[in-house]
Amino acid sequence: MCNSSSTTLSGDLGLTDRNHACACGHAAETTAHPEATGANREHFLVEGMTCAHCVSSVTEEISAIDGVENVAVELEVGGKSRVMVVSSQPVALEDVRAAVTEAGYTLVAQ
Repeated sequence: MCNSSSTTLSGDLGLTDRNHACACGHAAETTAHPEATGANREHFLVEGMTCAHCVSSVTEEISAIDGVENVAVELEVGGKSRVMVVSSQPVALEDVRAAVTEAGYTLVAQ
């Protein structure tokens, strides 16, 4: 489990980047992404993430949804992490829920 209370991992979306390492040995690395051009920005809450590896898993699964251009996660260790999805078209809630579940976490009802 991570020792930090929160960290933000994002592409070029205006969120703050912080260095972060957790007890599982995964260091948070922020990868620069080209500016997303999608007109749709949706926010979701995900429970269960504790480190950069968790963030990577959720990001990978959500990024595989058709139309998703970028995913930014604001990790809240032990709480509800904020996930912003930038897409070229609206993304179905059930697609996001399935992606988060596939990664091993829980999408919080909004």
